[in-house]
Amino acid sequence: MSVSARTGVRGDERGAVLVEFALTLPLLLFVVVGILDFGWVFQQYQVVTNAAREGARMAVLPGYAEGDVKSRVAGFLTAGGVAGTPTTSVADDLVTPGAGAAPFTVKTVTVTVTYTFKYLGAIANLFGSSFATVPLKATSQMRTEVGAGAI
Repeated sequence: MSVSARTGVRGDERGAVLVEFALTLPLLLFVVVGILDFGWVFQQYQVVTNAAREGARMAVLPGYAEGDVKSRVAGFLTAGGVAGTPTTSVADDLVTPGAGAAPFTVKTVTVTVTYTFKYLGAIANLFGSSFATVPLKATSQMRTEVGAGAI
C-alpha cells in the first residue's frame, strides 16, 4: 500500500472523532451538572439537619419556649441560605434505653422545609420545566437537661 492510499483512509477517520465527541459531549455535561446539583442538594440538607440540631439544643435548655426554638431554626436556615418557610415542631418524648435503665425525657425537634429544587436546573430550564422537587426534612432528639438541685 502506498503512502497516498494510507493518508486517504486516515483523513476519513479524523471526521469520525469529531462526530463521536459531538455525541458524547451532551452526556458528559449531563453527568457533570448532575454531580453539581447533587452537591447543592446535599449542602442544603446539611443546613436543615444542623438547624434541627440547633433547635433541639435550645429546646432542652431551661428558660426557652417553643417560639424561641422556632425563631432559632428559622434564623439558622436563613443564614445557611435555605429558602422557604420551615415547619418546626417541638415534642416531648420518653425514651426507654433497655436493660433495666431508667427512662428519660427527650425533646424531639422536627424541621421540614418545602424546598423547590430543580434537578439539573440548567438543562431543565432549556426545556421550560423542572425534573423534580425535593422536600428536605430532618429530626433531632436531645435529652432534657436537669438542673443539679432538681434530681
